[in-house]
Amino acid sequence: MAFTDELWDSIAPIYATILKHPFVRGLTEGSLPRDAFRFYVIQDAHYLRDFARALSIAAARAPREDWIIMLNEHSAGALRVERSLHETFFRDFGLSEKDVAAVPLAPTNLAYTSYLLAVAYGAPFHETLAALLPCYWIYWEVGKELERTGSRDPLFSRWIATYASEEFGSVVRAVLEATNLTAATITEDGRAAMRRHFVTTSRYEWMFWHMGFHMEGWQV
Repeated sequence: MAFTDELWDSIAPIYATILKHPFVRGLTEGSLPRDAFRFYVIQDAHYLRDFARALSIAAARAPREDWIIMLNEHSAGALRVERSLHETFFRDFGLSEKDVAAVPLAPTNLAYTSYLLAVAYGAPFHETLAALLPCYWIYWEVGKELERTGSRDPLFSRWIATYASEEFGSVVRAVLEATNLTAATITEDGRAAMRRHFVTTSRYEWMFWHMGFHMEGWQV
């Protein structure tokens, strides 16, 4: 069994809960409120900037030149996606860049991005790679699952198509390969640390959709 198979098995209950979440189900049913989706997309734009930073830090620590190139390309790609949100979904919602910038990070978003950056700055490469992996992998799996069902809403169908695409799948497969190769070179303690980070950020993925559905704000 590949190490990434072990990782996926470890989050099976989390992934099942993600698929049942009303935000995710609402994308195919067309029942997700527009305000919740707009809130989510704005928060995602903020998230992608810090995700790109974490990728760049991981790239600087990568032990192989091809991984340095790959992760830096993914960092640039995350920023391109963030910019494309302004040109697509934000335009549909009538939001300017200034409008988006004025929205603060929701508590869950701040917690998730802070965790990623803390791991990226303070932990070895293998731990950072594991912490970053759920954002790739869970979105790909969710995208494929939702595409099989289809959506009644053209807006949501566009979002689903992005993450179900073969282009995105090839990106994810490259990171999975790097994860397996990395896991094969480290100790069992190192692999245990990778598992802990992978489970933690998988939980944050569920929390991110929950945040979007409830349009989470600061309580005080």
